[in-house]
Amino acid sequence: MRNKRYTNTTFTKRVDHEAGRHHTRRSLPEPIVCEGCGTTFSHRRWARKARTPAKQTTKSALCPACKQVRSGLPSGFVHVKGEFSIKHRVEIEHLLRNEAERGAQDNPLARIMAWESAEDELVISTTTEHLAQRLGHALEKAFDGLVRYDFSHENKLARVYWERDV
Repeated sequence: MRNKRYTNTTFTKRVDHEAGRHHTRRSLPEPIVCEGCGTTFSHRRWARKARTPAKQTTKSALCPACKQVRSGLPSGFVHVKGEFSIKHRVEIEHLLRNEAERGAQDNPLARIMAWESAEDELVISTTTEHLAQRLGHALEKAFDGLVRYDFSHENKLARVYWERDV
């Protein structure tokens, strides 16, 4: 028997290299309305179009998702390739937009940041790695094809590759 105690942190990588600098020191004063998208911060959560009491004055600030979009640092990528994606580009984009809307009901900070379209590939960048994973699941469920999920545990980045020929 050894006297050394092992914990989960002994074997796992440290994800937060910024040492919490991206977190605010205190909770934000409530209620706050985002200047960019209109989401409200109330009861320590960001929510879409939540009602604020008429007596309280609302302050304005940027939500974390709007800050991330302005900084241009995505947390997820979805790569769509194949002949099928070229022929059905409109349907695929429609499906991804609808799925992102459904995901925003659960988490209003999960958004599609950008669409980069080439003639043989479509790359969607997202604000959260969970939204990228959700879009990959939606593509697989709707159109079959091959899906591969790659996660970088160092900087919380997800890459989803979906491909279908024919």
